[in-house]
Amino acid sequence: SCLLNALVGLMASGGSTNHTIHWIAVARAAGFLIDWDDLNLISSITPLLTRIYPNGTEDVNAFQAAGGTARLISTLIDAQLLDGNAMTVWGTNLAATVGEVLPVTEAFSVKKPDSTRNPEVLRDYTTPFQADGGIRLLQGNLGRSVCKVSAVKPEHRVVHAPCRVFTDQLDVIAAFERGELTESMVVVVVHQGPKANGMPELHKLTPILGILQDQGLKVALVTDGRMSGASGKVLAAIHVCPEAQDLGPIAQLRDGDVVRVDAHTGELSTTAPLQDRTPLPAPVRSESHGRGYFKQWKRSVSTAEEGASNLFSETE
Repeated sequence: SCLLNALVGLMASGGSTNHTIHWIAVARAAGFLIDWDDLNLISSITPLLTRIYPNGTEDVNAFQAAGGTARLISTLIDAQLLDGNAMTVWGTNLAATVGEVLPVTEAFSVKKPDSTRNPEVLRDYTTPFQADGGIRLLQGNLGRSVCKVSAVKPEHRVVHAPCRVFTDQLDVIAAFERGELTESMVVVVVHQGPKANGMPELHKLTPILGILQDQGLKVALVTDGRMSGASGKVLAAIHVCPEAQDLGPIAQLRDGDVVRVDAHTGELSTTAPLQDRTPLPAPVRSESHGRGYFKQWKRSVSTAEEGASNLFSETE
């Protein structure tokens, strides 16, 4: 029940996409097998109750002032979406931990206020920002991926356009600075997965993709890398599995191929003849200061949907 509570809280709060990796690894360490189908199902029945960065303009301090985690947990228990009998590290169950009602004047507390203090930041389950949570599964002939849509406006949740393929986020920035990104497109960044280079955050892409979208272009990102904390207003299919390093279909995409990223139907696909192509090779990278440690890690790491962990390698 603690695991399910954590996943419900993830969806109700807008969804950190890093947790779509971390909680799978935590579950496996505890002896439970879950995948993105499970997270997608939980997201589909969990209302979005918070608007804080990056799916809103306010920060975590505003969330705490509005009632914070205690108020969020309380309303989810009232909605029968959380198990209030789950034990906490304080030695009491979850319902008792957030059960004490404090005066509205006490803005910062581990206990809940009797109602949200700011409905533009935190809402009760009866008046959600949207009926479902912030995470969706996208899949098709390009593989399986995670998409965070809590901050993406409905009119930006479908992009069907030619793609531009890169192997480094710095190359995307360089193309932008050269004025090459002037049409609607799906930006594809490959060889960014766990086995390629440790799955780095691609934060530097968010500003330029946001600029292109603000210019009226249809823009989406597809990558086997991560963007947690930065996956905001631009449609992004991330953590794509199989990754390019595992000869996943995204490694066979080429500039000009038409790609569809559809957060409404859950589609990630292309019409390109992928089976006739040689996968795009990975760029040459240094190996952990020449000591080879990273090379050993890459050989044993699991996929993003399996938790990107060395503890559960199929090679063992």
